[in-house]
Amino acid sequence: MNDLTARRQAEEHRLDFREVVPERSSNWRRAAWLVVLVALAAGVAWWISSRPAPPTGGGRFSVSGPMPVVAATAQKGEIGVRLSALGTVIPLATVTVRTQIAGQLTRIAFEEGQKVKKGDLLAEIDSRPYEAALRQVQGQLLRDQALLKNAELDLQRYRTLVAQDSIPRQQLDTQAALVGQYEGVVKTDQAMVDNAKLNLDYCRIQAPVSGRVGLRLVDQGNYLQAGDATGIAVINQVQPISVIFTVPEDEVSAVTRRMRQGTSLEVAAFDRALSSRIATGKLTTVDNQIDTSTGTVKLKAQFDNEDERLFPNQFVNIQLLVDTLRDATVIPGAAVLRGAPGTFVYVLKPDDSVAVQPVTLGPAEGDRVAIRSGLAPGDRVVVDGADKLRDGAKISLRDPASADAPAPSRGPGSQQQQRRRGSTQ
Repeated sequence: MNDLTARRQAEEHRLDFREVVPERSSNWRRAAWLVVLVALAAGVAWWISSRPAPPTGGGRFSVSGPMPVVAATAQKGEIGVRLSALGTVIPLATVTVRTQIAGQLTRIAFEEGQKVKKGDLLAEIDSRPYEAALRQVQGQLLRDQALLKNAELDLQRYRTLVAQDSIPRQQLDTQAALVGQYEGVVKTDQAMVDNAKLNLDYCRIQAPVSGRVGLRLVDQGNYLQAGDATGIAVINQVQPISVIFTVPEDEVSAVTRRMRQGTSLEVAAFDRALSSRIATGKLTTVDNQIDTSTGTVKLKAQFDNEDERLFPNQFVNIQLLVDTLRDATVIPGAAVLRGAPGTFVYVLKPDDSVAVQPVTLGPAEGDRVAIRSGLAPGDRVVVDGADKLRDGAKISLRDPASADAPAPSRGPGSQQQQRRRGSTQ
């Protein structure tokens, strides 16, 4: 019994030892990880505290010190009230050159793209059949003229004989009728001669208007008919040339009022990018009805087009000068900003600071804009550097020439930040 009891006690001691050893090992691991984490936290704290402080002067996003800006002075001046529209260049005349008689095309007398004047020879039709027809009707005319002359001589004799009571009156009347018949025949023959001469003239196809010839539509040697729809070529009259454009119906009254006053309204044609003026002309007419589907009215302007920069069917941007504002308050368009206050500018104050000034805009012309209210002539406004300003910010003026230097990129969101500038005021 004693031996059995001793074995059980030894076995229980071994089991207790196995349970205690794993528990002590797990506690050591947790303690080691805790020491590592504490060491890492201490290292990060030391790195942050040892970093040098960022510079506060001269940095790009620094808010201390006056901000350098370029200013401009509001002035009195004239500015045009213009209507903008999209126009289409239309030739003053477009003529398809066709033959008026049938025949073989024996000659092409023009070059494709050539400038021609009215009456210039363009092509020739074989004239031999029409020359023969002319000789035939001329011969017939001579014969009938001889018959008429003989009948007139007989009529004169018959009148003498009737006066002598030598022949009956009826014979005189018959001869008079015969003379009238021959006169009609002679006139018919003369008309046939004139028609044959006209056909002979039609063998020489001439330019009906002055302009530029397009591509040749038929080749030499083809047989042409008067009813051919294709024609020989197309001539566009491009000097002068016209432009058709539309304006909203609400603007028509202002345009027609100026035209009734006898004012010649200037029309400027620009390229697609509105960066280059192509030509300057005059408004010639206003259409007689409003297009109900678009609520617009067609207008027509005419340009001299001496340099031929306007081309048929070309799309151009049109600016119609309707009126001119005089003694208007004018500032550069770069000074105008948009944000929560609406349309505003930064006005310079005597203490070298700026203030937000809401303004009401008038018409714009080029890089200038008229101010209807909010500014007076002599007020100074910020035209460059306003994207970094706030209401009441201190500023310093810099040379306007430095504004022309290329500035570093401010990222794609800079323009949106400028538009929202008023929301942070």
